[in-house]
Formats: sequence, structure tokens, C-alpha cells
Amino acid sequence: MRVAMIGTGYVGLVSGACFSNFGHHVVCVDKDAGKIARLKRGEIPIFEPGLDALVADNVKAGRLAFTTDLAAAVPDAEAVFIAVGTPSRRGDGFADLSYVYDAAAEIADGLKHYAVVITKSTVPVGTSKKVEDIIRARRPNADVDVASNPEFLREGSAIEDFQRPDRIVVGTESERARNVVRALYRPLFLNDKTPFIFTTRESSELIKYASNAFLATKITFINEMADICEKSGADIQDVARGIGLDGRIGSKFLNAGPGYGGSCFPKDTLALVRQADECGAPTRLVEAVVDVNAKRKKRMADKIATAFGGVKGKTIAILGVTFKPNTDDMRDSPSLDIIPALQAAGATIRAFDPEGMKEAGKLLSGVAWTEDAYDAMTGADGVVILTEWNEFRALDLKQLKAKLKRPLLVDLRNIYTLREMSDAGIEYHSIGRAPA
Repeated sequence: MRVAMIGTGYVGLVSGACFSNFGHHVVCVDKDAGKIARLKRGEIPIFEPGLDALVADNVKAGRLAFTTDLAAAVPDAEAVFIAVGTPSRRGDGFADLSYVYDAAAEIADGLKHYAVVITKSTVPVGTSKKVEDIIRARRPNADVDVASNPEFLREGSAIEDFQRPDRIVVGTESERARNVVRALYRPLFLNDKTPFIFTTRESSELIKYASNAFLATKITFINEMADICEKSGADIQDVARGIGLDGRIGSKFLNAGPGYGGSCFPKDTLALVRQADECGAPTRLVEAVVDVNAKRKKRMADKIATAFGGVKGKTIAILGVTFKPNTDDMRDSPSLDIIPALQAAGATIRAFDPEGMKEAGKLLSGVAWTEDAYDAMTGADGVVILTEWNEFRALDLKQLKAKLKRPLLVDLRNIYTLREMSDAGIEYHSIGRAPA
């Protein structure tokens, strides 16, 4: 099949590369000429394990191409995906759908034969209908269906998620459109282990928002339980394991930490709150999740300051600044709240991240970026782990003690055990556990 993917951000680029790997001919479109030029040179603008090789292989095979010319990409396509950004709108938190609607208008002008226009961007309920209204207003006689097909890609494991998904959700009541989507996902559709959910566009759109809101709620819940553990003497890792073994709850997303961040949860929970209010069905639970998470990230700086006995005039080594490992994404990362708060309190920051320092350097000023974790620790008064990159999971504790002025480790991801820190003679502060 011939596919046009409008948008080469995280979702569009990964999806386009994976569809081409299924054997389809995909043209990825973006208005950013610089980004398209880089992609044509084989330079991947985001860090995602395995994506560079996947793109290179399919470009070489002639199944994947990049262009700024939407008008040239759409006419031959049987499926046109809208995978543009839907950031939080300034001032009110609603999803900014201007990029989606602009794409719909341009797609309408380029349609030449039957095609399915598919919203893959995360959008509020009713957006796909509006996309269809825009297309039909410009092209009343266009032979087109509009469907919803939300993505469920985790940064750091997106290719695996696309090729071996938990489920494929498709919102359309057109059998013709369903057949196109079945053909697109043919390798997965033939695999009985991949559940396909065909539903209305409205249900499909809400499934995406509800999924992200529920996962954000699990994270926020376990973080609040961690606070209770710290006050009561319980151990959050034991608590998480004890409740996670209940099949009705499950163990995923029960890792206590400094709060959720990234490109999805913050904006999608806020957008859901705003839409719920607008349609007269407020979601108080999600409102609380948004509020608790925002306050938690800010409180983490106080937790660090307490462990250090105050940070004024002290140098703090920070390990990891991205919102999660295996990505260079800094969007709504807890580090964007924690580091400036520590600096405002008088701390000097030395930091290292395996992939995120280029992006972080644009957002965080006054930080001394270092060559590696041990360089960051050199001469520091203590070290803080903000992101659980694998290379931080087996630090040389003897070298850590030798580099630091004080053997102090604040671990906001609970990477280490209390026993190993105690045996190493390191003062250890973590989340939801007694200090070692």
C-alpha cells in the first residue's frame, strides 16, 4: 500500500518507518525543511533505540522517503495519517489542534482518489469528526473516509511496541475504511495474538486519553503511598510488590519516583480535564492527579535539600535529566523543576545524561555538563539520580566515594538496595524507604 505520514515527530517517524518495514511504501511529510534535509542525509532527529537502522534499511529498500511537499505525497496515497503535534494550548491547557486542522485542509486539496485519512495524533473526542467536516467543506465530493487510530508507543521501546502491540484500536464505522486498516496492519492482523478493537471514532479517541490518564493515576497513587511509607516506616517496594501481584491491579507503573513527565501524560491528562469540564462531566480524579504530580516534582528539590542539610554553596552531581531512560526527550521532565529550584537555593549543578544533554542544554542554564557520571561527581558534595539509565544501575561505589566530598547518594528512582548502600558506607536517601 501507499501511505502518506503527515508529521515526522516521534509518532510520525516511528510509525512511518515501521509501516515501511511491513512492506508498505511510505512518504513522511514535514514542513520543517531542516528536519527533512537531515532525514534525507540519514540523520535521525530523535533518539530511539533501533530507529536509525530501521530508517536506513527501508530508505535503501525504496519503501521510505521524506519530503516537505504534502501536495505531492497525498494524491497517490491510499492511507493518509495525521501525526502532527497536539501540545497544550497556552493559557487554558486544552489540546492545540491547529496543526491537525491545517493538515486536514491541505490533505483535502490533495485527494485524487479514495483514501482513508487517519488521525494518529492524540486528540480530544470529536476531533476526527471535525477533520472530516474540514475535508468535506473543501472537497464536498471527495471519496474519503476519516478514521481514528491512536498510538500507544512508549519512548525507548517504540519499535517493539509498534511491531508487537498490546492492541490496535481503530475508530470507524466504514467497512471500506476497516479493510484499508486491516491491510495496513496485515502482519499483525494475521497474528491472532494481536487484539484489534474496531469501534466508533469517539470511543477510539477517548480510549487513548483514558489509557494515559489511568497510567498517570497509577504513578501518582504509588508516589503518594511512598510518602506514607516514609512517614510510617513501611517500604514502598514491598508495598508495590504486594499490591502488584493482585491480577486486578498489576505491577506495571507502580515504581515510585519524582513524578511523571514526557510528551504524553502531562498534556493528555490536562487536556482530558479541560474537555471533561467543557462537556459537563468533570473528572475530579484526573484533576487531582494533575495537581499532585505538579506539586510532587517541585517537592523533590526540597527532599534533596534536606538530605544535603541545605544546598547553598554546595555542588550537586545530577545523573540523568531526561524524563525516562532510552530517550533524549526533555518534555516535562522532573529535572526541569528540580534543577532550577536547587540553583535558586544556591547550589551549583554538575550533570551528565547519556543522550539528553544537547536538548537539556537548551532548557537549563548554568549547568556544567560533564563527560560521564564520575566526572559529574568529581568534587561534588553528593550525587542525585534523577533518571534510571542502565549505566547508573551498577556504579562503582568505591569510585563514587572517592570522587565525592561526602559519600551521599539521593536516589529518586530506587535503583539500589538499602543493604548494599549501608555495606558500602554510603549515606543513601531514596523514595518511600528509610535512609540508609
